[in-house]
Amino acid sequence: MITLTKRNTTTVTPLTGPAGMTGPAGPAASADPAPSMIPYRVPPVRQLGPARLTAGLEDCRRMDLAAHRDMHGTAPAMSGEDLASLADEVDMRGRGGAAFPFARKLRAVMGKKADKIVLVNAAEGEPASSKDTMLLTRTPHLVIEGALLAANAIGAKQVVIATVAGGMGHASVSAAVEERGIGHQVRVAGIVERFISGEGGALVRSVNGQIGEPPGRKVRAVESGVNGLPTLLSNAETYAQLAVLATLGAERYADVGTAREPGTVLLTVGGSAKAPAVVEVATGTPLYAVLDACKATTGDGVLVGGYHGAWLSADAAAVATVSRQGIAEAGGQLGAGIIVPLGGETCPIGETVRVARYLAAQSSGQCGPCRLGLPDVAQSLAEVMAGSATALDELRVRAAGVKGRGACFHPDGTSRFVLSALDAFPDDIEEHLLHGTCGRPVHGVLPLPPQENEPEVRLTVDWTRCQGHGLCAQLAPDLVHLDEHGYPVFGRDTVPAQFRRMARRAVEMCPALALRVAQGV
Repeated sequence: MITLTKRNTTTVTPLTGPAGMTGPAGPAASADPAPSMIPYRVPPVRQLGPARLTAGLEDCRRMDLAAHRDMHGTAPAMSGEDLASLADEVDMRGRGGAAFPFARKLRAVMGKKADKIVLVNAAEGEPASSKDTMLLTRTPHLVIEGALLAANAIGAKQVVIATVAGGMGHASVSAAVEERGIGHQVRVAGIVERFISGEGGALVRSVNGQIGEPPGRKVRAVESGVNGLPTLLSNAETYAQLAVLATLGAERYADVGTAREPGTVLLTVGGSAKAPAVVEVATGTPLYAVLDACKATTGDGVLVGGYHGAWLSADAAAVATVSRQGIAEAGGQLGAGIIVPLGGETCPIGETVRVARYLAAQSSGQCGPCRLGLPDVAQSLAEVMAGSATALDELRVRAAGVKGRGACFHPDGTSRFVLSALDAFPDDIEEHLLHGTCGRPVHGVLPLPPQENEPEVRLTVDWTRCQGHGLCAQLAPDLVHLDEHGYPVFGRDTVPAQFRRMARRAVEMCPALALRVAQGV
């Protein structure tokens, strides 16, 4: 059983910062208990309406334990059923994107007789999201409080907080665990950041010391998660919301927001925003009010829900409200709360092509829809951008063809993102088909990770060993075919990222040890 520990520590660190970016302000900044842990610049926050998760952050860059207790108090200990009933009262849903009812997940883990684990998903693989980083960096004890509350309720033996290794959040939450003196109960797991690293199965594999990619078959964390134990897996914001709910109670928690979706939600607003920030808003807030607060220009449209979300046209965005229901009625999905206004200076289709190519490269290459379908979808969209009407029909077929057929939801999300661009930007599509361009450059408004100079990978053959077994062509049909004599011929000069796993398997299985992998920049 995990117990809550209260220790008297240091005070909050005041701040002010230029252009909405927070940082230390004068002598008070030296009060930070671990200045090397918290960088000068941290994710800025804004509030529209009452602040819950971000309460107090307008005056400080990071809350230590004492400041957290002063601001939020201590969540009362609760039984598993009492906590589930409380979550049911406000219909609390997971904030990682899938919006799964938290109480249902909690009860599923409670029913297991084995040892249990609580897993906090703070691995933001989405380049356009920073709310998890904000929570871990600026108010880590709120996340820890919610995780400990859940752990006590279900009798979990350990809490694991998974975040990007070496990132701001990793350092901050590690310091918070040390500050509480609960390192024997709470483990901070640093994982490699990729787009798919936050997918549930991929996250569990990373925490278990395996390659951080989906397992290829559906494995529910409540059945077999961390170390093979029943695991309560939810997003960092979900646990922070849980702590606030338990402290306030259902009635006070529901004082803000809509009757159907009470409370607040965290949004990461970027793109064309001149004052990008993580914004806490009451559900039901008009989307245009959020954009105005961040000095954002809608332009051609707004991406909602991230790179597995959907584009909203400017007209749809103008009437949308911030809630699962409100965004769905506008034609999108709230997902993990990512809001990217496009502005009017960049090419919408060009921006979508950039991300489609990135998503194709982020595939783990485990199934045909990812390995073959996503690169084809990205290529067809690029051809549409260049003016090919034939490619437009081909794109619709290819994007529809990957849906529902993957080993995880990556193909479905990518398809939704690409197809939504066709609906949101019909005038821009028409310009490209007529003229091969809309006349605007691609400014890179949608954020992507910096390109790494990874060495190129090639397949080679040691011809003194090759006996023409042909197994390589069976194992890697996208890379190798056989000539008229049954010997391998490579169809590509280099091995794309999504095919590298396939290439390694072919090399490992070559009976003559003739197939090799060569690297070179």
